[in-house]
Amino acid sequence: MKVATISLDIVWQDIKANLKRAEAFVIKAKADGCDVVVFPEVFNSGFIANMAKCCELPNCRTHQSLQQFSLNHLINIVAGFSEKSPNKKANNLALVFDHYGQEVARYSKLHPFNFANEGKYFAYGNETVTFEIADTKCAVFICYDLRFPEVFRQVAKDVEVIFVIANWPDSREKHWQSLLIARAIENQCFVVGVNRTGGDGTGLKFNGASMVIDPSGEVLLQTSQTSEYDTCDINIDEVAKVRKKFPFLDDMRFV
Repeated sequence: MKVATISLDIVWQDIKANLKRAEAFVIKAKADGCDVVVFPEVFNSGFIANMAKCCELPNCRTHQSLQQFSLNHLINIVAGFSEKSPNKKANNLALVFDHYGQEVARYSKLHPFNFANEGKYFAYGNETVTFEIADTKCAVFICYDLRFPEVFRQVAKDVEVIFVIANWPDSREKHWQSLLIARAIENQCFVVGVNRTGGDGTGLKFNGASMVIDPSGEVLLQTSQTSEYDTCDINIDEVAKVRKKFPFLDDMRFV
């Protein structure tokens, strides 16, 4: 599997501009032979606590655009954006489209970031999701979920790659890096963490530092604070090899 990490410098609250840039990166990734393109959390708007500002209705512009990008360019896409729901709160989502343009996974963030009042405007997700793209078993989580290893454990035995998409500020970058590595080691799988670059409308700064880590905890890719586009080849066979050599997942207990 060849992955394109898009550490997008998100244009604040401008869905049209972000979708235009996203398509350009999809085209580049396809030309480079990538199997999957991964965008950050809420890539179409930036992280906005108040849902009324940029959330879209279901099946609106962002959803339809991503679906069309994947179909037009025959590539898998993982991306995060917010969506209105029938109740008062919106959903912070990660959606996955296969290379036929089909939505194959829809994950709602389990842990809203209440330090920034996300839970006031966004609903709590209630389940993990697993899916398959490029003949690879995968799962996806969003940003603050990274601090809760127990939810990663729930999917560990069923997946080979875990994607984590984020808007993780530079002030806590060391935590981001350390936790991604820890999740790869303890679950013996590849972890692909994709974070945004640039700054947002609230004054926060983001260094990207998108990472790909192998099942032994070796860092295969770590992006710079200015790089929006990078690629990494993943040898999925390494998951089975590592788990066979050191089968500690077999000893997991939930009490």
